[in-house]
Amino acid sequence: MTDRCVFCEIVAGTAPATIVREWPDAMAIVPLGPVTPGHVLVIPRQHVANVGEDPAVSGAAAARAAELAAELPAANVITSMGSAATQTVFHLHWHVVPRAEGDGLPLPWTPQQTAGARH
Repeated sequence: MTDRCVFCEIVAGTAPATIVREWPDAMAIVPLGPVTPGHVLVIPRQHVANVGEDPAVSGAAAARAAELAAELPAANVITSMGSAATQTVFHLHWHVVPRAEGDGLPLPWTPQQTAGARH
């Protein structure tokens, strides 16, 4: 765990989260501001700052995200690397965002873009 990493605190059980699924190497949680119904974050239990830091950890977490996405008819599976790419929490996380025709969600989403798209 790194200092003040909210996802490390969730993994350690010291911060609250709605856990959707758990695996030995990762967990899926509901984000604080889901952009569509069913939106989850897949976070590795091991701290890595972003998808480029540790390919093995990133790949394992991506496989878990793909497992969840396979249960949906349509989804975006997205991660960001660095603040210029809209990363705001510097613990790797994959967004699994269920999609539907005409849901109006632009990508990448920002608070300004999603104001009318939230359900």
